[in-house]
Amino acid sequence: MKTDNIDKIIDQWAYELPELDASPMAFWGRFKRIVKHSERRLAENFSLYQLNSGEFDVLATLRRSGGDYRLKPTDLYQSLMITSGAMTNRIDTLEKKGLVRRVHDNEDRRTIYVQLTKAGYELISQAVLTHTQTEASLLNGLTKEELAQLDQLLKKLLYSLETP
Repeated sequence: MKTDNIDKIIDQWAYELPELDASPMAFWGRFKRIVKHSERRLAENFSLYQLNSGEFDVLATLRRSGGDYRLKPTDLYQSLMITSGAMTNRIDTLEKKGLVRRVHDNEDRRTIYVQLTKAGYELISQAVLTHTQTEASLLNGLTKEELAQLDQLLKKLLYSLETP
């Protein structure tokens, strides 16, 4: 396999501090660079729909919720792991774009839902298709078997980080 800039960094540390185990740096360095490449490519796709990643996340969460494609703002921000203030800003922006609307519950008018509009439904239904195509293209360097193995390893790592 070819060497990359991360290999050079690790080699430099091995020379300067031979007792240093720089292997975690190799993983995190590559991981960060992969994230940067991915974010750039995904942002390019979102821009085709005049969305940013946060707006896409809200629309996608509503779309995958099924039914009436509506959720309480609390359910949305907990699902997306953001603050209620950030969620309010996203909802306001998407509402101005005509992609979501706030609707009152028929039984309890104090309860408000965020619901996809027809335009929001159509937009996210198309955007999620090109989004997954972009994600797939970012993974072209791996075989299906390698991708499955990497997915399981990342799942294991994430579980260890999120479990007390």
